[in-house]
Amino acid sequence: MNQTHNSADIQAEVDRNYEAFLKALPSILPTRRDRYALMKAGKIIGYYSTALDARQAAEAFIKDGIYSIQKVTDSSIDLGYFSHAVHFRPVQS
Repeated sequence: MNQTHNSADIQAEVDRNYEAFLKALPSILPTRRDRYALMKAGKIIGYYSTALDARQAAEAFIKDGIYSIQKVTDSSIDLGYFSHAVHFRPVQS
């Protein structure tokens, strides 16, 4: 992950994913409640039991490091760390 992304690109991806998630929520809620949806480019690409599982899958499969994780629920929640788009850069010595 040596790519750099500006905050506008990251925010646009997060916004696009969230809008798509909200549209999909009524249809996925009955079968995916309390799972974590991994999202990229406005599409749900997988469901996971924990936010950590979703993050690990994202790190393995999403090369540019820009993605969203949303909990499938009809209640408002604070995911803390996972509610923010974070781009990890390798530590350079």
